[in-house]
Amino acid sequence: MILKILKKDFLRKKVVTIAVFVFILLAAMLISSGTNMLIDLDNSLEHLFKASSAPHFIQHHSGKINQDKIDRWIVNNSYVKSQQTSEMINIHGSKVYINSDKAESHSVMDLDFVKQNKSFDYLLDLNNEIIEVSKGEIAVPIYYMQRRDLSLGDKVVIKDGDLKLSFTITSFIRDVQMNPSIISSKRFVVNSADFEKIKDTTGDIEYQISFQLNDLDNLRQFSNQYTQSDLPKKGPTIDYSLLKLANSITDGLIAAVIILISLLLNVIALLCLRFIILLTIEEDYKEIGVMKAIGISPPNIKRIYLSKYFTMALSATLIGYLISLFINDIFSKNIMLYIGTAPKTIIEYSLPLVAALLIAIIVVLFCFVILRRFNKISAIEAIRLGNTGETYSNNKRLALYKNKMFNPNIFLGLRDIILRFRLYALLFIVFILSTFMITVPLNFLNTIQSPEFITYMGVGKSDIILDIRQSDQIVKKLNEVVNYIENDPDVKKYSPYITSQYEIINEEGLPESILVETGDFSVFPLDYLEGVSPKLSNEIALSYLCANQFKKQVGDEVKLLINEKPRLMIVTGIYQDITDGGKTAKANISPDYETASWYTINVNVNKNVAKKVLEYENKFDNVKVSNPKEYFKQTFSSTINQLKLLTITAIIIAILVTILITSLFLKMVIAKDMSQIAIKRSIGISLRNIKIEYITKAFVTLNLGILLGTVISNTLGERLLSAVLSIVGAPNIEFIINPLEVYIISPISMIIIVIITTLVSINFIKEFSISDINAE
Repeated sequence: MILKILKKDFLRKKVVTIAVFVFILLAAMLISSGTNMLIDLDNSLEHLFKASSAPHFIQHHSGKINQDKIDRWIVNNSYVKSQQTSEMINIHGSKVYINSDKAESHSVMDLDFVKQNKSFDYLLDLNNEIIEVSKGEIAVPIYYMQRRDLSLGDKVVIKDGDLKLSFTITSFIRDVQMNPSIISSKRFVVNSADFEKIKDTTGDIEYQISFQLNDLDNLRQFSNQYTQSDLPKKGPTIDYSLLKLANSITDGLIAAVIILISLLLNVIALLCLRFIILLTIEEDYKEIGVMKAIGISPPNIKRIYLSKYFTMALSATLIGYLISLFINDIFSKNIMLYIGTAPKTIIEYSLPLVAALLIAIIVVLFCFVILRRFNKISAIEAIRLGNTGETYSNNKRLALYKNKMFNPNIFLGLRDIILRFRLYALLFIVFILSTFMITVPLNFLNTIQSPEFITYMGVGKSDIILDIRQSDQIVKKLNEVVNYIENDPDVKKYSPYITSQYEIINEEGLPESILVETGDFSVFPLDYLEGVSPKLSNEIALSYLCANQFKKQVGDEVKLLINEKPRLMIVTGIYQDITDGGKTAKANISPDYETASWYTINVNVNKNVAKKVLEYENKFDNVKVSNPKEYFKQTFSSTINQLKLLTITAIIIAILVTILITSLFLKMVIAKDMSQIAIKRSIGISLRNIKIEYITKAFVTLNLGILLGTVISNTLGERLLSAVLSIVGAPNIEFIINPLEVYIISPISMIIIVIITTLVSINFIKEFSISDINAE
């Protein structure tokens, strides 16, 4: 009996059953791929950090160093396992040619030439082996391999006056420190002899003072100790947690979006299942009554129907999981390139399967809840009536004869939506979810490509940013650049900013190092989450993560150590910042030139920005000049390309879902309305008018779905993205919406697709007659 019922049910609704099967399969496939991507990311990252023997604490320094002094300090520090000091030669892009006749003049990247480290922080090749290069050879970062389509044997040339050094690319670098494109420095490995030659003739020396600790749990205490010491610190500080975050944030975000799309598909599958189950109960109402009458208990009847959905859910998830094994490389391509692959354990292989099976469990539990309706079915009523007895109210206020505004067929379509709203809710929700799947990725892509996104990096919006590299004469260089800009008639406004390491007293009364930016923050203002920018010398603004860490709100007081003396500062504002681990501050205090990490000048100009950038590049040596648009193009290119692929995938899935559900829904509704259609045909209503009625139903439902879906995308979508990015310091993302894409192209495309699908779907309406119904 069970097999007979299952076969009969499948043959009656094989198209919609296959559709639900496909949705569950896609949901399982995507959640398996997303889970696998997260596992690959974590596993490969651990492998990369181990293979490269990653440093735990790095202090960049420009200027002279005393290694003996560092060595003496280490002897008395129980936290330190090993230490090494590495030299980097920074060469301006105008002197470097990477397999091209054009120099890297407009590159926002710092090009650092190094030799392989001896103790730890090894630079690795694509097999995660320690790179060794011979004289005349060079290893180039993966960033340039991908961006310039480089191959082994290509050339890198350094030209500076009479100096010309040519190198052959023999390897590509995985760099645990500078791998991600969002890090605006890249290391090139050369032979020791070539390194000394470059060092003697061109570039500026910068040191990396790196440490590995006996226990990573002591990283915070060690960082505070180093900050309080008189060791070199003219430059930024990086620690192990920041390295992990920088290497994982992009791919982690993509994986999270893939899983979100999977869950949305599962919601659609559940909605379709609910519709199928209710339709099945209605069609089988008499049979269910007979089974009850002959003594089959409700749990056994439910088991008959549940077995079908259990089989469908389990088989769909298993097939989805198997398909994911073949497409995982598509989603993990960036991870495999930048981080590499690592061996997996049985548990790591099984987790994506567990994630897929969760989809099946959700589906079965949902079916079990819906099938509780069997408990309410009366055997006598079911046999006597042969149907559920449910009717839709015939609201006299919506009577056709009272209609004065609309075409009768349009009115009947609107009336049916209102009276049978529960029936049309499926289509309505699917349209909302499809709109959400299209709009949210589009909005996120537009946001991250917008110049406005720089405000989430704790920087006010400007046309040009000048970054002055550390040197012995940096203050002199700063004044030189400021004087030139001040007298430049094309400049509308400018403001220099200096970022230095300070210490703030935490709740336990212990000092913690923090990057504090000083300058006039009213010139290029930020949008603060709370409060305003600091104006007085006893005011400070904290980044979101910094405020959370120290448990401070606007109006609270914090102690900042300035010249080793505590100063009570009032928190005036809290802002968003995803740079430097999201933990920074801004204060209107005198800058500390001795511990300054970097110097920047923000500029707005009257004339063409590109020309002004070129002018400043030619005018100033040892200064990196960029505009925010070009900066994001170069540093976020990998992230943007992945988001574009994901956006296209989401749009294709949303369109296919819309076409399939619209077609299936209309066919089922028409089948349900067969008797009404036959009666209308018998009284002379044309097929054209009947079709207009069904087009109206689809069109109106779609427009309502698009309207609500867009509102939800622009509100709930923002909140979901903000919740994810709050981890890195941006808890309040505001979408930069492209009105043409979101409000015109996307809705019109959806409308055209649904109307075409509707026209195709209603073509099967036959000239039903009363005799056909009686025959039924």
